Amino acid sequence: MKEPLIIKRKDLRGEDGYKTFSIRIKEETVNALDHLSRETNRSRNELINILLQYALQNCQIQ
Repeated sequence: MKEPLIIKRKDLRGEDGYKTFSIRIKEETVNALDHLSRETNRSRNELINILLQYALQNCQIQ
């Protein structure tokens, strides 16, 4: 008797704690991110997350 093919259910998108969405940013900002990406060997996405987290933790509302 052959063993059954077991296909595990895949997590739905977003269940990894991340959410995908689009933003518009200036071309000069993209260029700066790309430069930083090359310098640090990190993806643009990873850098955006690092920078946003820092900004959220260090911003002040007046």
